[in-house]
Amino acid sequence: DLKKLNMSQEKELDMVDRDPNQLNAHVKVQFEDVLAEPDGAHSIDCVWRCSYMCFNCGKNCCYKLMTTLCGLFIALYWGCEFAFITFDQVWCITPSLRIFSIYMGCAQKFFGTCVTCFLAPICETCGLMFSRITVKNQ
Repeated sequence: DLKKLNMSQEKELDMVDRDPNQLNAHVKVQFEDVLAEPDGAHSIDCVWRCSYMCFNCGKNCCYKLMTTLCGLFIALYWGCEFAFITFDQVWCITPSLRIFSIYMGCAQKFFGTCVTCFLAPICETCGLMFSRITVKNQ
């Protein structure tokens, strides 16, 4: 019963659209994105067709081999890395920022009081001195 609850709460994995947030929209790896013959410089049609098939076969086979051999380990590494980042943010960075904020609030009050104690009498004195000045226009 608990397993059903956990399964229903998990997000369904989309096996068709594997980049729903367009994180890798800039990665252009289709044949037409990589190879193109300009007008006036065309190879023989069968060479172009065979090149297309060889390109796709090589790309697909190599990608599947690399993901089969390395993909799980790399995914595990990145999962651990983001777990570490989350742990660091939750348990270290955020509390440190809170402590910093508390201490800076105290420092702000301290320096504000010092400025008020030292500068207020000076400013008041200057105000009294300059208040005695009169300007007469003739």
